[in-house]
Amino acid sequence: MPFECADPRIDEAPRPQEAPVATALRLAEAKARAVAGSFADALIIGSDQVASCEGQLLGKPGNHANAVRQLSAQSGKTASFDTAVAVFDARAGTLGIRAVACRVTFRRLSPAQIEAYLRIEQPYDCAGSAKAEGLGIALIERIETEDPTSLIGLPLIALTELLADAGVTVLG
Repeated sequence: MPFECADPRIDEAPRPQEAPVATALRLAEAKARAVAGSFADALIIGSDQVASCEGQLLGKPGNHANAVRQLSAQSGKTASFDTAVAVFDARAGTLGIRAVACRVTFRRLSPAQIEAYLRIEQPYDCAGSAKAEGLGIALIERIETEDPTSLIGLPLIALTELLADAGVTVLG
């Protein structure tokens, strides 16, 4: 399906005491609404993912040192990746939104494995420092979710449902 990408340029900082899933839902909606003025007759998709492990938020690391810290903290543990997707109908002013939970159990990672992965993948713009669609899958022992595409940041099963709710048949 044809589409255009647009940068919503919003503040993605979580609010104090905001649950990760609430942050993901708020930001997915904000991203979709932020570009609505430029796409007045469009269905606009916004998505956001918030990662956490043992109560600590794991944002985009931004650099190597932060990515090492994040992956070391997740080693041998289960992290949560809450991903939300919103479909905003700019013409009708209606919104559909869903959140998909994904629990990822990481293998026990040695410092050498972490360094090798980061040297190759450089996932400094990914929440939690792991790209499951790339070599990050080698860091993972188990994934539990109803929508495996949610881990890559856009839950396509949920998106297909939201598009159908908005009158778009993906295969029709």
